[in-house]
Parts: sequence; structure tokens; C-alpha cells
Amino acid sequence: MPDSPIDTGFIYQESDIALADAWQWLLARRHQRPCSVAVTLAPDGEWQSPQTVTPEARQLLDCLTPLASRPAWVIAQLGQSMDGRIATESGHSHYINGHQSLVHLHRLRALVDAVVIGAGTASADNPQLTVRHVSGVSPTRVVLDPRGRLPDDLTLLTTPSAATLHIVGPSVATASANAHVERCVLPLNSSGQFSPNDVIALLAEHGLHRVLIEGGGITVSQFIEAGAVDRLHLLVAPLLIGSGRPGLKMTPIDTLESALRPPTRTFRCGDDTLFDMQLSAAAT
Repeated sequence: MPDSPIDTGFIYQESDIALADAWQWLLARRHQRPCSVAVTLAPDGEWQSPQTVTPEARQLLDCLTPLASRPAWVIAQLGQSMDGRIATESGHSHYINGHQSLVHLHRLRALVDAVVIGAGTASADNPQLTVRHVSGVSPTRVVLDPRGRLPDDLTLLTTPSAATLHIVGPSVATASANAHVERCVLPLNSSGQFSPNDVIALLAEHGLHRVLIEGGGITVSQFIEAGAVDRLHLLVAPLLIGSGRPGLKMTPIDTLESALRPPTRTFRCGDDTLFDMQLSAAAT
């Protein structure tokens, strides 16, 4: 995807605490630096400021302050249709979700230290994994590649727009041809995959404590099932595909008593609906 100009997606009055101001306040809170935007959260849960806090800004603050305020967490993100598909059977997925969901994804990238994808998603989509639709610093890009099957011309491996960790299994050579790429080795489990908790521990050793698991569906499912995810942001588009690749696919359960029932908040994201699910007590 080519670089695009910053697009907040809303029109606002300069005298208001609007979306752009709320985003700068969130970035300042995440990086623990001063901010000229004066806004505080009152005990009754309302955002207060000498200026008017617009509804759009209030929603953004409600949604992302829990992430900007904590020094360490893992969030997973998936965009899907209403019937739970992230792509057609042929793998076509551009674009299930609308532009505002893409902006939200780039906000998540700007709030994290590292963004993680699997080798299948990296090979199929050839993403940049950088921050382009909002202001902010691009995170370290992390690719999980247990069998070392990434093509050498992949954008993540050839473009130095952000640092890249290429995590491979013990049988893969550890040398990397590009200075911005660090190749790390992790052991494989009995399924020939990395343990999600081993991945999180390795990232913490590199000083990467805020982590976004961006895809694909198999990778996100593995991290959720391992209990390695604090929050899940599920962006649902008003679209029925009827077949195709499912978003989440975990070990089957026998009864609904075993189903996850996480505390959930909902937000509007253009025409899409964002479900913010709290999967661990650490996410509060």
C-alpha cells in the first residue's frame, strides 16, 4: 500500500478538543511526555476540558486510553465480515473493512512497540506494517517464520522504514542480509509452531512490551488460545461473505459453558463496529 497523508476522517472546530487533539493527548500519554492539550477524566467517567470535547474525541479517548496508559500489554486485532470471515476462499480480503477501521489499525500500530504477523500473512499480503494514516512512530515489525519460508524480496525484509525482527526455528540460518533485520531463533512446540508466550518473552527481552498481534487469523487464534492476549479489537463490517476463511479458529469446545465471554465495549468506526474485548484482568 502506498504511503497516504494523515487522515483523521472527521471535521471539527479549532476551538474544540477534537479528534486530532485527542490523538495527540493519547500519544503524549503513551510516551510519557508533556502535552499542550488540557483534558482529564472526571470520577463520573466524563472527559473534562476548558474547551468542548467533541463526541468523536470522547469516543477515541474512551477506546484507547486503557492502552495508552499502561506500560505493557498485548492486543490482537482482526477485521472481518458479520459472518466471521476475514477473506474469501481464494484469499481476497481487500477491503472487508472501511477506511476508518484502517485508521484505527494505524492508531494501534502507533501505540505499540511491536506489531506481529505470521509468515503466511506476510507472504500473501506483503505489508509495510508502518504508521501512515495517523501521526506517530512506526513500531518494530515482527514476522513469525518457524520454517524460514519468507521470500527474500519481501517488503519487511528489504525496506528499512522500520526495524524488523525475523523470528525463525532452530533449523533456519540466523544470518540476515539487511542491516534493519535481526533474525532471532526460538524453539518449536510439538505442532512445529512457536509458543505465543515464548514470543512475548522474547519481545520483552528486546524492550518491546506493548505488542499488537495483527494477523492472520491463525496467528491471532493461537495467541488467544495460549492466554497471551489482554485485549481483542474485532472490527466487524456490515458485509456477508457466506464462505471463505474464518477469523478465529481455535480448539473445538463441547458446550457453551466453555466459551469465552469477555467484558466487551462497542464503538462506531465509520460503517464498521469495533468490539473491544477484555481477555485478561491485566487489561483493565
